[in-house]
Amino acid sequence: MRIEWDLGNFDVPADQIAAEIERLAIEFGFRWRLYFSGKKPRMALMVSKMPHCLYDLLARWKSGEYAIDVPLIISNHNDLSDIAGQFNIPFYHIPVTKDNKQEAEKQTLDLLQKHQVSFIVLARYMQILSAGFIAQYPEKIINIHHSFLPAFPGAKPYHSAWERGVKVMGATSHYVTPELDAGPIIEQDVTRITHNDDVTDLIRRGRDIEKVVLARAVYAHIHRKVLVYKNRTIVFS
Repeated sequence: MRIEWDLGNFDVPADQIAAEIERLAIEFGFRWRLYFSGKKPRMALMVSKMPHCLYDLLARWKSGEYAIDVPLIISNHNDLSDIAGQFNIPFYHIPVTKDNKQEAEKQTLDLLQKHQVSFIVLARYMQILSAGFIAQYPEKIINIHHSFLPAFPGAKPYHSAWERGVKVMGATSHYVTPELDAGPIIEQDVTRITHNDDVTDLIRRGRDIEKVVLARAVYAHIHRKVLVYKNRTIVFS
């Protein structure tokens, strides 16, 4: 159930609503969350080297489409630091290797907590997060990937898909769970491929659909339109 209401002429003061809901939750045995629309969510962006999703999300934020704050950008590479500068957002470069992964995640978590981050968007962040990291932000880490997984894994999935002659491509945005790319799905979309499309076309069109699908997922999350039950979601229109 999702309930949205206006506090005008509401009998219970805003600072006492949570206590009243908790009383009912104990009586009837349900889980609940409460959000006030006047408080902006704080979105952290994590990226690697691909800028298309990062640019798109920042443009939507800057244009006022997203009523959020963006306190920081974190990357395991330094390639996109100039984009953060264009939008006047602090950029933190935290390299990740197989030897320092635990320490890198600790640094990242410290920054997220310092900046009071509400949720995280992996805007093509090419690192696998540990179960311990994910547990700090359950149902609050949003990922995006192309639809060629798991059939075409690796560094060049578009080349493999083109060689196979695939006819449909798309993108999936989901909440991150310890099971890789298997979290509750928030948004998906597809587009047709023809024999006229070469690898360059597939990459361009793939990035376009990734941007749109991720943007829709972020919008739904910001407006509290997503409920997770087990490994499925209900997304309200």
